[in-house]
Amino acid sequence: MALTYTYWISTALLSLLYFASALMYIAKGAFVRQAQAELGYASSHLVPFMIVVKILGPAAILWRFNVALSDLAYAGIFYHLVLSGLAHLGVRKPKGAIPAAVGLILLAASFATQNAARDIASPYAPAVTAIQTPLN
Repeated sequence: MALTYTYWISTALLSLLYFASALMYIAKGAFVRQAQAELGYASSHLVPFMIVVKILGPAAILWRFNVALSDLAYAGIFYHLVLSGLAHLGVRKPKGAIPAAVGLILLAASFATQNAARDIASPYAPAVTAIQTPLN
């Protein structure tokens, strides 16, 4: 039961992080483009693409109509968070890497506990084992 709670809480918080980020990309487009330019990215084509990705990735994990697509979303989010954190560290702005670090922790918790909470197991997530108690 604890694994199920861990899955849903971490997945909800990760999704909230991504949906809030997508909303910020939409609402504060000029600020986001400036921040992307400071990181060295050409943001004119990147921002619209990232809005779509930041909505569809968590949606694929939450909806999970296809396990393979859900696992692909986990992988995509993993790479995005790692690269985002490294980009901020690369320009010596470690505070900008904090959301990526939090996201990685939430992602790891969600991925590791997904088989405990979902009916169809992912072949790549760790297997759920029952806790054995000693016999008296």
